[in-house]
Parts: sequence; structure tokens; C-alpha cells
Amino acid sequence: MTVFPPASLATFAAHYPEVPHTLAHALGAHPLLELDALAELAEALPPASIEYNFADLPIGINGKPDPTGIPIGETIRRIEQTGSWAALKNIEQVPAYRDLLHGLLAELRATIEPRTGAMLKLQGFIFITSPGGVTPYHFDPEHNILLQVRGTKVMTQFPAGNPRYAPDEVHETYHVGGGRELTWHDALLEGGTEFPLAPGEALFVPVMAPHFVRNGPEPSVSLSITWRSDWSFAEADARAFNGVLRRWGLTPRRPGRWPATNRGKALAWRAYARLTGRR
Repeated sequence: MTVFPPASLATFAAHYPEVPHTLAHALGAHPLLELDALAELAEALPPASIEYNFADLPIGINGKPDPTGIPIGETIRRIEQTGSWAALKNIEQVPAYRDLLHGLLAELRATIEPRTGAMLKLQGFIFITSPGGVTPYHFDPEHNILLQVRGTKVMTQFPAGNPRYAPDEVHETYHVGGGRELTWHDALLEGGTEFPLAPGEALFVPVMAPHFVRNGPEPSVSLSITWRSDWSFAEADARAFNGVLRRWGLTPRRPGRWPATNRGKALAWRAYARLTGRR
């Protein structure tokens, strides 16, 4: 059974890779995404693949939020009461979840690869959130489709590549191991677009598009299916090389968004990284 109906595949083809858009999906109440199954998954994953904390957060934060102290299995099984946000990372480490992820992405491959190159580093993330929880303002390096499975949420998304919303310097330090949290100012809100999501709906998030998420009045479960591409790695490497140029006292031009290839700076960074032992 296909999960993305023909109309959604056509919408995706009309907008990928730079324009955020909503899609329908038929994933339904998948048994791998029920709370008990997710609690068992969390208990089986290595600690580095689990992140969880209090869900009552501001849009903008500095550093990591405080942990709740509640065990991850209990956090998920009692998500309605624990006031928590949990992320299960790299779910493809478990064969059943890897099969789910790869099956979903296979439905999109025919549109993706002619535009941005081979699908690389296929990864899945599951987010389990208590009522009213907030995922603070940040960006991600992957092409991403967020499928809403249970509950509701609203993602507020901002234009990718615009330094007003994500300064170039933050991008540059992120690609050499820094953080991706962004400084929030209420004045930024006017540039955001709200995307409400209910079960059976999904949202495409372009590479590096800043966003924050507010959960609805019920517990939420969302599945994020992500991939990297030749294009996204070139943009990331160009950002990293810009950081080198900035440390040398220059003011580099930011990388171009798709369909710009950013090949020159990407190759320069890869050569520099080999010479300096960063790769």
C-alpha cells in the first residue's frame, strides 16, 4: 500500500526542494507508532539516540533544556501527564523502523533524485510531545517531511537562506560542530508562515528552513523522514568554508540556494578539511 496519494506526489513534485507545502498521507494508526511500541523502541535505542526534556519551553532558548528525570519509557507511555518532549533519533537502527522509513522515501525518489542528486543518509526521527509542548526555534540540515500521526501541532516556518532568520555565522559554526539553536525576537514572527497539522497531514521542510513548533491540546506523535543530497552537502560544505574565510578577516558571500550548486566552495572546504585533519 502506498502512503502518499497521487495528488500529494504531484504537489511534492511541484514544490520540491525549496517551497514548503502540506501533503496528505495514509500512514494511519501504524502499530510501530503506538505509544507502547515507541516506549519499547526508546528503551532499545542507545542513549545518544534519545533526547527528552520538559515541554513547557519558550520559542527561543540558549543551550540544552533541563531533563525531566523521568525514565524515557515512562515519559512516553504517560506522555499525556509527564509534560515532556521526546525525540527518538535514527530510528533506522531498528530493522522494522528502517523498513518503514525506506518504504516511505522510495515513494518520493523519482522526484527527488533528478533535482538534488542521490538520496543520501536516510534517517528517521519520531517526536512524542505532551499537550501544549513547544519545540524551540532552530534549523535542520536535512530535507524533511514531517508526518503527523496523532494529535495536532502548528509549525511556524521561516524562509531558508535568509540571514534575518538564521545568521550566516550560525550556519558556519554549525557545520563545523556548533549548535543550531537560533536567537529569537518577537519581531521575527511577521516573517513566519503557520502550518497546522492534524493526523493524516504532512509538511515538507526545506533544508535549513528555521522553524518552531507548538503542540495542540492532546499528546502528539510525529514521524520525520529525512534525507541528505549532493546539493545539501555542497551547501553545508560551502557554509563551513565561509567560516574559514570569515576567520581570515573576509566577508564571504553566502551560498546560493537550489539550483545553485556551490561546488567551488564545497570542494575548497573538502580540500581544507583534509589538509587540516578535519576529515
